Amino acid sequence: MGSTPAPARSGPRTHRLRAAVIGTGGIARGSHLPALQQLAAEGELDVVAAVDIDDDAVRRFCADGGVPHPYTDLQLMLDEQRPDLVTVCTPPTLHREQTVAALESGAWVWCEKPPTPSLEEFDAIEAAEGAQGGPYAAIVFQHRFGSGARHVRDLLAKGEVGRPLVAHCQTTWHRDTAYYAVPWRGRWATEGGGPAMGHGIHQMDLLLDILGPWSEVRAMAGRLVHDVETEDVSTALVRFESGAMATVVNSVLSPDEVSRIRIDCERATLELTHLYGYKNADWTVTPARDVPDATAASWQDFGTDVPSSHLAQLRELVASLRAGERPRSSGPDGRTSLELISALYKSAFTDVTVRAGEIGPGDPYYTALHGGAPGWAPTQEAAAHG
Repeated sequence: MGSTPAPARSGPRTHRLRAAVIGTGGIARGSHLPALQQLAAEGELDVVAAVDIDDDAVRRFCADGGVPHPYTDLQLMLDEQRPDLVTVCTPPTLHREQTVAALESGAWVWCEKPPTPSLEEFDAIEAAEGAQGGPYAAIVFQHRFGSGARHVRDLLAKGEVGRPLVAHCQTTWHRDTAYYAVPWRGRWATEGGGPAMGHGIHQMDLLLDILGPWSEVRAMAGRLVHDVETEDVSTALVRFESGAMATVVNSVLSPDEVSRIRIDCERATLELTHLYGYKNADWTVTPARDVPDATAASWQDFGTDVPSSHLAQLRELVASLRAGERPRSSGPDGRTSLELISALYKSAFTDVTVRAGEIGPGDPYYTALHGGAPGWAPTQEAAAHG
């Protein structure tokens, strides 16, 4: 390392940030690196390093992206480069170990979803965060950060559209047998879960971000098409603390692919229809019949169009880092969708209603999303639980 003193590792950071990428696959190339490069062009940060167990892959990534330092050893990179921000783009089974290592080095972390394969591992990450001023670990939930979601949250917060009453959250996508021919897919140990965890988590997280805390869930799951350990479809009924009730559908069996959230409030229906990301135009606000035209027209003003994207979330994360403030989608705020998904699986596999907060240490669903359930857990793990 050079002779320049290392910057402060907690509290506000005012210098040009040093960023590093862990994992150099498709999500790193297609989403993380472009977002980082945009902020680099704006003078916020420099991408100083990348890490991958595949030496050829990380060298190609660095050469293509103009990143100066390729590594195959994460700890060596952390020790030598002392990044302020690390983005984690590896499979979920590696998230806890890599995130904790980065936090312990003093780096803030931005980790791809799914956050971790269990609540136990998520809580281990939270325990490794700094106390005041960070470092903190945020999860990539970019759908929270578009201008459309912000507008809808504002309408609800101000009470303009009345109480939310009924909601629908739909992630109905299609994955063929070739998709599941990849050995790590469809397995609890490597993919972390089925469409509820790996696909629908984005829409469920956005629903929770808009509607607030949930109170109970009743669910079903099935393997209707694919020869996998996990489910390929799930449905759930969710009650929120506000009293609102929602249906949730997560599927990889649906030829007509769509992602949709619909919220019926007292004075308007709020609806988002898209696939993998949205703009303002993908939202509609339909007023009740008695709403004055001028009021209804004001609800249509979503402001400057900020599409949901990694870049939109990264901008806010960097602002939080500079201020030394906990970012959105970290800590308890980042845990909400994983807790709902854990409860969804527990309800589906045990045929019981699961209430918020009940899955903790000692509950089998705290340590594994399959909970050791017969017919769902991998054979060896099911025997261990039995």
